[in-house]
Amino acid sequence: MKARVKWLDHMSFVGESGSGHSVVMDGAPDSGGRDLGVRPMEMLLLGLGGCASFDVVMILQKARQEITNCEVEISAERADSEPKVFTKIHLHFIVEGKGVSEAKVARAVSLSAEKYCSASKMLEKTAEITHDFELRD
Repeated sequence: MKARVKWLDHMSFVGESGSGHSVVMDGAPDSGGRDLGVRPMEMLLLGLGGCASFDVVMILQKARQEITNCEVEISAERADSEPKVFTKIHLHFIVEGKGVSEAKVARAVSLSAEKYCSASKMLEKTAEITHDFELRD
């Protein structure tokens, strides 16, 4: 897997993935940015949420659960001093579907956290990561 990040100007960068997709990252105005894109640390949280959601949806589909929506709300805390690593991250999954088993959603979230989500396994080296979910009909 490869990626490339190229400086544009001020504190703006474009990230290019090996699969050919691009995303703009920018800093906050107080650090020289112009607020044109997500912050790099926000990008880490988005990657974590995408990785975990991918797992949860795939596991539920394999379990033949008829989900109609899955989203994850992520909240995080960072260290006060440099390097300002994440110290706590919480993922709150919201799963929707008709007749979806609560036990199967719990299992999917647990399997993602404990076995499948590579991003979670890396970030847990510095952050306490917690998960919960709610099921909506």
